[in-house]
Amino acid sequence: MSERKLTNNLKALRAQHSLTQEELAVKVGVSRKTINVIEGGDYAPSVLLALEIAHFFNVPLEDVFGYENA
Repeated sequence: MSERKLTNNLKALRAQHSLTQEELAVKVGVSRKTINVIEGGDYAPSVLLALEIAHFFNVPLEDVFGYENA
C-alpha cells in the first residue's frame, strides 16, 4: 500500500465564510496555531476535531479533508 498524504480545504472554507484562523479556532475549541498547522498540512487532526470542523461548516467530512497518494 502506498503512503497517503492528508489534504484539506480548510483555508478555502474559512475564506468562504470570512473567518480568520482565530475566529475558527474559537468556534471549534482549539488554538489558532492548531488551525494554522492543519491548513499547512503539517498536522492531521483527530477524528473528533475533523468532525467538529465539518459540522461547523455544515459540510460532509470529505468536503474538508481528503487524501492523495504521496
